[in-house]
Amino acid sequence: MAKNLLEGGPSEGELVVVLVREVKQNGAYVDLEEYKGIEGFIFIGEIASGWIKNIRAFVRPGQRLICKVMRARKDKNSLELSLKSVNEERKRDRLAEWKNEERAKQLLKVLAEQVGWSDAELAETQLELTESYATLYGAFEEAATKPESLAEVGFEGDWIAPFIEIAIKNIIPDTVEIRGRFILNVEQAEGIEVIREALVAAESISDEKAELEVSCYYDGAPSYRIELKAPDFKTAEDGWNNATSACIDVVVAAGGTAESERE
Repeated sequence: MAKNLLEGGPSEGELVVVLVREVKQNGAYVDLEEYKGIEGFIFIGEIASGWIKNIRAFVRPGQRLICKVMRARKDKNSLELSLKSVNEERKRDRLAEWKNEERAKQLLKVLAEQVGWSDAELAETQLELTESYATLYGAFEEAATKPESLAEVGFEGDWIAPFIEIAIKNIIPDTVEIRGRFILNVEQAEGIEVIREALVAAESISDEKAELEVSCYYDGAPSYRIELKAPDFKTAEDGWNNATSACIDVVVAAGGTAESERE
């Protein structure tokens, strides 16, 4: 089980968002964005793999980075971090998560101004929403897609309606995308043709009027990729269910096996 290395700080191995404060020849000093008052240091050997001729070609003051927490420093007041231990995909995902959370905090401040909350009431509501939905952004996202969820969780008050309104206006994306794959096997002479018909059946769920687009691609037997775009969550989910059912039904009817999985 990961342990907190400093009181009120992140856990060992956690990915943290940092802001570079100062760059030296042997590394970079940073501030942890989500843990106020906690500092970190990225040793030059943890900046990037291989020999680094000029550290400033990799990090610069004012730059925001995603790092992995390694250990507490000898001073017991700051943390040793690693930049090279985080791959690009995880950096993008973690940064997007942080940006969403910061956005949600700003939206909650807008709500606080509308309903006249004090700073204490704002902080208390933020904590309660975060505890109920894992993240504050998750609370806004759930309110946008399922408004009744707030009442189901136990929240009540005059602020609920404007909270939902803000969520719907600011959280629901213009386009919802779902990606996944089919695992299709048909052991007969016409197997390739059956699979082609199955993928065509999935794509036929596309509906121009509903702005639903379903596309299938060959990844390498028995794996086939499916990508779906829709204007809202409900259309996307219904499209996914209908497309996967259409594909699987064709394969199973031909004596094959089929399954789908979301990415």
